[in-house]
Amino acid sequence: MTRFRLVTGRTFSSLRIRNYRLFFTGQLVSLTGTWMQIVAQGWLVLKLTGSGVALGLTTALQFLPLLLFGVWGGVIADRFDKRRTLLWTQTAAGTLALVLFAVVALDRVELWMIYTIAFALGCVTAIDNPTRQSFVTEMVGGDAVPNAIALNSAAFNAARLVGPAIAGILIATVGIAPAFLVNGLSYVAVLIGLTRMTPADLNRLEPAPRGRGQIRAGLHHAWSTPELRSTILLVAVVGTFGFNFVVVLPLLAKYTFDGGPALYGALSSVMAVGSLTGALATAGRGRPTRKWLLGTAVGFGVTALLAAAAPNPVVLGALLVPVGASMIAFIATANSTVQLHSDPALRGRVMALFVLVFLGSTPLGGPVVGWLSDPRQFGPRAGLVVAGASTLAAALTAIAFSRPWSQLRISARPRPELHVHTERVAS
Repeated sequence: MTRFRLVTGRTFSSLRIRNYRLFFTGQLVSLTGTWMQIVAQGWLVLKLTGSGVALGLTTALQFLPLLLFGVWGGVIADRFDKRRTLLWTQTAAGTLALVLFAVVALDRVELWMIYTIAFALGCVTAIDNPTRQSFVTEMVGGDAVPNAIALNSAAFNAARLVGPAIAGILIATVGIAPAFLVNGLSYVAVLIGLTRMTPADLNRLEPAPRGRGQIRAGLHHAWSTPELRSTILLVAVVGTFGFNFVVVLPLLAKYTFDGGPALYGALSSVMAVGSLTGALATAGRGRPTRKWLLGTAVGFGVTALLAAAAPNPVVLGALLVPVGASMIAFIATANSTVQLHSDPALRGRVMALFVLVFLGSTPLGGPVVGWLSDPRQFGPRAGLVVAGASTLAAALTAIAFSRPWSQLRISARPRPELHVHTERVAS
């Protein structure tokens, strides 16, 4: 019992920090709504078009702004107060969800509207994501960053466990529109959490001043730091071809196993069970290691290939549990590694680069995987084959050419050679 308490205490240690607890609670509510919208949007596109290509294009448009403007989002994250920036971005995201609800509820929705709203949400995300990622360090401080990041992943996947199931029930009983309404209203929880925070308790840095070469400085820092460079390159490959389950799962549910939205929601939920397990396991580990990073990547590649051969939905669901666990353990470890090796004054820009290669690569990989997975091409199983094979190849290549990391350098303070003045600043 004592050991159990020690493990659980370590796993949830960041929740002792009030500001982070408010943030975590709001995110848990909002992300549940987000996953409801993801399921509803995917099913809406399939209902309108029946096309895997259209589904892939919708996903690509949502992440295209990250590819185009993501690095500028990092500059904004470093230059402005992160909490206030998040208030604006979360309000904008909630408004877009309500607009989508309105056009669907009024039966005026057309495919171009979904494309437009998806692109607009991507523009918001290009600012929101690097700001939210780097805001974690301000809330908890350097030593607690790995735990807080893993708990963020746990919240993401706990929401993915509940959200798709609720969305599937709503779509099957009352229609698609209510899922968008619930998502729009869920952002209120985030706004309440942000407004109730105590700014004086944040470990804030002095905002980066205006100046030329800020993006170049962030890129140079990421490339010249071996731990950042190797991790970001691995995430780029896995993010492009491995993380397209929003495209693949609805196609598997509808065309491979002749199911409906309930089956899609169930597959998303069982995958979330594994993802939640992987996130919690990572939260209890402490500092990230290269062995764990590469091991989880290999595990993800192998289990995705096994899932591609699943003969029925039950076997597929069972295999999606380790797929989800290894996937989230990999990305949470990569996220922690990048944050802990980044200079604080450049963290927003480095995290923007991380988000760019992880999510911004979707406009490249999403349409490709959508085309390959289309039933008129190679079928939905091809998407899982691409995910598994590309990830396994990248991980094995990294293992073959990598050297063990030296002792992890935690960048709780700026590195002296950058001559960046930082101090705790109350808003």
